[in-house]
Amino acid sequence: MSNSALAARRSAAIARGVGVSSPLFATRAKNAELWDAEGQRYIDFASGIAVLNTGHGHPRVVAAVKAQIDAFSHTCHQVVPYESYVDLAERLNAAVPGDFAKKTIFATTGAEAVENAVKIARAYTNRQGVIAFSGGFHGRTFMGMALTGKVQPYKAGFGPMPGDVWHVPYPMAAHGIDAARSLEAIEGLFKADVDPARVAAIIIEPVQGEGGFYPAPADLMRGLRALCDKHGILLIADEVQTGFARTGKLLAMEHYDVAADLTTMAKSLAGGYPLSAVTGRAEVMDAPNPGGLGGTYGGSPLGIAAALAVLDVIRDEQLCERANVLGDKLKARLKGLQNEVPEIADIRGPGFMIAAEFIGADGAPLPAMTLAVRDEAMKRGLILLTCGVYGNVIRFLSPITIEDEVFDEAMDILSEAIRAAKKGLSA
Repeated sequence: MSNSALAARRSAAIARGVGVSSPLFATRAKNAELWDAEGQRYIDFASGIAVLNTGHGHPRVVAAVKAQIDAFSHTCHQVVPYESYVDLAERLNAAVPGDFAKKTIFATTGAEAVENAVKIARAYTNRQGVIAFSGGFHGRTFMGMALTGKVQPYKAGFGPMPGDVWHVPYPMAAHGIDAARSLEAIEGLFKADVDPARVAAIIIEPVQGEGGFYPAPADLMRGLRALCDKHGILLIADEVQTGFARTGKLLAMEHYDVAADLTTMAKSLAGGYPLSAVTGRAEVMDAPNPGGLGGTYGGSPLGIAAALAVLDVIRDEQLCERANVLGDKLKARLKGLQNEVPEIADIRGPGFMIAAEFIGADGAPLPAMTLAVRDEAMKRGLILLTCGVYGNVIRFLSPITIEDEVFDEAMDILSEAIRAAKKGLSA
């Protein structure tokens, strides 16, 4: 069946609130390649929004899941536990930054991980307030929406958000906001809006995902850690998109000289299988009473098996190192285009979590050109995603396992797409 015929069926059967960014319907995929319903091949630089750092169908991940299916697929850990849940918790406790004892829980989605982190923080501190950042994305559940710093399309039409959530500006060098301004805004909140003694946590993405792939400056992280320590507030690192080798480290917080109290993880943790986690200080994680955490599918045996294999692949195939190599190549290709296409105003990101921001000579964001780059790439067989508060950022999320020849092919397509978008802008 054609993509267009499937799109018509989809429109008739599925609520329009579930948006899509591509006209394709996938039928099969392998590593960084994907084939649609009409047999057309594409190079996947979206990875299901940063879920496939180890690629589509990595053989070791597939083998681990098949073996688990042959054993058992579900018991609910709260009813009949299983050793693999403990194995993965031990590995994450050891891997998450912080020189202190840690414990872990598992859930299903990134939004669930964030919700649970807030629950844990409130239980431990006996406080309610949470501070988040403009442009941040933390999920589509109600607390996730409240924490997310973007109204369209995430909050519009959904009524009042949960209370005691406060937003401050996130550093964006391309738009004149630095770490000092963000920290001053928090101090301003404490003076004008909320007593710091009522704040349970500050949540931050080490690199903003949906907000535009802006890395948090080191002085911001140090400043947040100092503020949290001063006022008895917990620091939550949302590593849902940044985790598992994407930034050149297993977790992005390894780039900083401070540690978070709680860390949320999902997406590439299980290589395409639903699984999320919260790892944090042992005494903090133990604050909720038994039964206060968990869920029917939380820590699914299939997701756990996949995640254990993903961690092995990252280690054995040295994907952190490969992320840095690929990221450097991508940055070099983009920088090589800047003289020809000065609208590529900023190229940023650690490891292979790279973005290009398009801004005009007058300093105005160029969302139309950004969409044109995405569409021109799609015509040529490369799947890209946009992001950013102004919709003027292309984010690059190829599997880190992408073959060199496929990566080089993608770079050629990207260059052609940017040139075509530039030509269309000038026409």
